[in-house]
Amino acid sequence: MKRIRVKNGLVGLLFRSGNYKQVVTEGTYWLMPNEKVVLYNKALPFTPGIELNLLLKDSQLQEMLHIVEVKDNEIVLQYINNNFASVLSPGRYAFWKDLVNYTFKSVDLNQLEIDKEIDITILKSHHLLKYIRVYNIDSYETGLLFVDGKFEKQLEPGIYHLWNNTTPVCVYKADLRQQQIEVSGQEILTSDKATLRINFFAQYRIVDPTTAITQNKEYQKQLYILLQLAIREYIGALTMDALLEKKDTISEFVMDKIKDQVSKLGIELMNCGVKDIILPGDVKEIMNKVLVAQKQAQANIVTRREETASTRSLLNTAKLMEDNEMLFKLKEMEYVEKIADKINSISLSGGNQVVDQLKAIFTPNR
Repeated sequence: MKRIRVKNGLVGLLFRSGNYKQVVTEGTYWLMPNEKVVLYNKALPFTPGIELNLLLKDSQLQEMLHIVEVKDNEIVLQYINNNFASVLSPGRYAFWKDLVNYTFKSVDLNQLEIDKEIDITILKSHHLLKYIRVYNIDSYETGLLFVDGKFEKQLEPGIYHLWNNTTPVCVYKADLRQQQIEVSGQEILTSDKATLRINFFAQYRIVDPTTAITQNKEYQKQLYILLQLAIREYIGALTMDALLEKKDTISEFVMDKIKDQVSKLGIELMNCGVKDIILPGDVKEIMNKVLVAQKQAQANIVTRREETASTRSLLNTAKLMEDNEMLFKLKEMEYVEKIADKINSISLSGGNQVVDQLKAIFTPNR
């Protein structure tokens, strides 16, 4: 015979001639030659070397074990001493009672929503990464949740965790910030058959994400087409000259024209306007010539006005001198003074007669 001792924290399974007979707990035992005891640590999961169903026929052993059955569509969260430890995938598990405080929480993966009783820190554990779908909605966004191709609900900003199962799940994000769209390089004919290119911009924001995404396909492209058609309608009804004069009113017309249609897209048009009007090269050259001619004509008018004023001033001066001999003499002396300022030296010949003539010129009569 052989003596064995089962220590505290251990448990043994007694086999006789290879067949399980009973469970042995703490204590000392004598074994026959055809008997043996397999010892197990009660702090570790129970993983027997034979079929578990055979062992569970022993009611005493069954009472000593936690038996956890995990179905194909489930996982089980295992807690040790109230702390999350691991995830049990589909299968059968056995754990010893008494020594370790085990608790288990079953999760049905057919459900998308995660039970609020499960702490958020557990969802971030590496054990659960492959079982969780995470969606992050920023503060300037709204999310739309689609389950199995059907719109489910609108998601406010935050972090959302859903169970990762076979059900198709999709989250569309709508940016609620102000956005800008440009209608660039549009070649348009005016009513007088002049071709020009226009660059137009519009600022908008989403006010109804559900309408914008679920009831409209590519709402940005639809907004682009609405802007394009409204611009063409407005410009096509004006001559080129009228357009250049009224270009500031295009935005007003466009906003009024497409306001109702834009609201059906779930968006709000906030502002719009013309960035550039680009004329063809030949038209631009002609307009430059017209501008030069207009400015030249304005310059000629100013010149003629100044000449008329100067002539009128001369005429008034002449009339005054005609009526006043002293004024005429003063004007004559003014011109003589100007001439004298330009003379450096005078050479005289002819005697005293020339001197007398100069005196007569430069000396005023008294």
